[in-house]
Amino acid sequence: MKDLKDKVAYITGGSKGIGYGVAEKLIEAGMRVAISGRTLKSVEKAAEQLGNDSQILAIESDVTEHGDEKKAVQKILDKWGQLDVVLANAGVGNFAPIDEMSDEDWHQMINTNLNGVFHTLKASVEALKESKGYYMTLASLAGCNFFATGAGYNATKFGVVGFSQAVMLDLRKYDIKVSTIMPGSVATHFDGNEPDASDEWKIQPEDIGEIVVDLLKLNSRTLPSKIEVRPSRPDKK
Repeated sequence: MKDLKDKVAYITGGSKGIGYGVAEKLIEAGMRVAISGRTLKSVEKAAEQLGNDSQILAIESDVTEHGDEKKAVQKILDKWGQLDVVLANAGVGNFAPIDEMSDEDWHQMINTNLNGVFHTLKASVEALKESKGYYMTLASLAGCNFFATGAGYNATKFGVVGFSQAVMLDLRKYDIKVSTIMPGSVATHFDGNEPDASDEWKIQPEDIGEIVVDLLKLNSRTLPSKIEVRPSRPDKK
């Protein structure tokens, strides 16, 4: 996709954090972008900040519900007639030792982080076949590095990495490219964090946006199927 002008992207969890940062960079590159979230108010607020009605579409969708994602994709097709790029970005993290983790927290992560990427792909795969498009998942370095209190989060992110790599093999015969991006520390609102000056050492959401743009502009014969990215230097506090 050397020329990104007027290409159409769909980003789940796009009202803040990494999803918002990616949306900013795609719009700067000339793309039209749909962002979704669980509450329409928050998504509409983000959309107002990102661009005008010709560039941005706000959609209320819960990725844990396949039906919601099907409706979201249909809204995109109704508005723009195509779908070229999908970033399954929506995710949650609940951290506790396994003997203290609640069923609710475990299933919330499984349903959002793992089932969500499946629902988003199933809803969009036929449109991506038509466009010979690009499907990306937002995983984490927690998808290859385990840690105490991370059993649930590790399980989902290891799962996202495995899912994405297998899906890459399934879909490349349709000229659909699939990549998973695995960031380390990012300055976002994840896990209740409120980004401030102390987060300047971390990856910034717009940095992930630049990676997505670079992936889209890469020669189509080359596919970086798994991208690990981390801060250049650890926090020096």
